[in-house]
Amino acid sequence: MPFSNPRGRDGRLPAYDGLRSRAAGSPHSPDDPVSSRDGAAVRCDGLHRRYGGGANAVHALRGVTVAFAPGTFTAVMGPSGSGKTTLLHCVAGMDRPTSGTVWWDRTEVSRLRERRLARLRRAEVGFVFQSFNLMPAMTVEQNVTLPGRLAGRPPGRTAVHEALRQVGLGGRERHRPGQLSGGQQQRVAIARALVSHPRVLFADEPTGALDRRTGVEILSLLRAGVDEQGQTCVMVTHDAVAAGYADRVVVLADGVIVDDLDRPSAAAVSDRLSRLGG
Repeated sequence: MPFSNPRGRDGRLPAYDGLRSRAAGSPHSPDDPVSSRDGAAVRCDGLHRRYGGGANAVHALRGVTVAFAPGTFTAVMGPSGSGKTTLLHCVAGMDRPTSGTVWWDRTEVSRLRERRLARLRRAEVGFVFQSFNLMPAMTVEQNVTLPGRLAGRPPGRTAVHEALRQVGLGGRERHRPGQLSGGQQQRVAIARALVSHPRVLFADEPTGALDRRTGVEILSLLRAGVDEQGQTCVMVTHDAVAAGYADRVVVLADGVIVDDLDRPSAAAVSDRLSRLGG
């Protein structure tokens, strides 16, 4: 179900009160330098991703070059099979491109050894996906701390409680995922991504399994992370109105970028996608 238009009559986006600015002394502030060679927080150059070989090869990406500026919210859209999720996975360091380069800040990550890449992922980026990927036998607090514990750097209890408070789940630390609604589980996933104070947040259809009202709350959380904390957010979505929460919409088709829209209306995005068969 599509979401309601997020922009009011004055063109401003609503803020979600559950997310506040970072406290002084946090690891990364909005004033930190987050720039690669061209000032981008994340950039890919000439990205190709091919699966298989010979006549059966599938070319998911065909020479994509795109940069994401620090402190911005970008929606990546396109018809089914356009390559948008593959692009997200490649720029997020979850998949290796067949050729081309991916940069986070001044570091080329596309050729890093897996152990070094894993350490950098834990330190620099967060992930939110449509499937919440929570451990059902663990409490909310344990789920939020799990990635840090696996990395050997568990977040402190104060940081965990603050992340849960930011997403409106203060006091739910001892609940288990089965005791929460779908929207609350997604908020746990966002808290898990936020607790390490990532510079960049990647989101793959984060509202796809949610009802309209809850989806608006989740999108407002992502928007507030950009506006109040200076994060860079890159989100794959199929919903044109959800993309209205972004500053920019990048449109893919057949593995290439076919449009790059600055603050488009939901109607403009819908029209562009309909002409692509999406």
